[in-house]
Amino acid sequence: MLYKEHILPRIIDIVMNNDRHKRLRAESLKGLKGSILEIGFGSGLNLPYYPPDVEKVYALDPSKVAIKLAVKRFWVSHFPVEFIGVSGEEIPMQDNSVDAVVTAWTLCTIPNPDKALKEMKRVLKPGGTYRFIEHGLADDTKVAMWQDRLNGIQNAIGGGCNMNRKIDDLVSKSGFKIENLDKFYVKGPKVLAYTYKGSAVKDTI
Repeated sequence: MLYKEHILPRIIDIVMNNDRHKRLRAESLKGLKGSILEIGFGSGLNLPYYPPDVEKVYALDPSKVAIKLAVKRFWVSHFPVEFIGVSGEEIPMQDNSVDAVVTAWTLCTIPNPDKALKEMKRVLKPGGTYRFIEHGLADDTKVAMWQDRLNGIQNAIGGGCNMNRKIDDLVSKSGFKIENLDKFYVKGPKVLAYTYKGSAVKDTI
């Protein structure tokens, strides 16, 4: 419990704040406006990259330590941040209440990503967008094989993080229509480096 609740959030705050991740965050958040729900807000690493037209961010994260770390970044935001809960599977918001939903390296850790994505779809306004950057299952079968083999270890040391979730399938089957999707490796071990970056809207079919 000490490692997961107190040490791991501080490690993530450092590891996920390099130039590569900063660039990807800025790309993913470009053009957003209005009210935003960020699932897996963590230590607020996205805050400097929200565009000027964002009016408010609703932050949801289970880590109390991460939220404390986020306070130091509030000075860069031109909008209020409201912490609303801890579970992506049970979002305490009304239907059709936000203009966009954001996740950044979050779906890997949520225990029930299918339920969480359906909740995200529920609270998203018609015409709103879901922006995501996630690591997950590689298209390369050899890499994917090792992701399956090593996933138990990653789950244990990564606080519940899974390296073998097929992010585009999870998003699509939860009632979203993917509009844009890039898949690529970032620098690092391939089992952890395969990245999905995209946007989706509610599927009206």
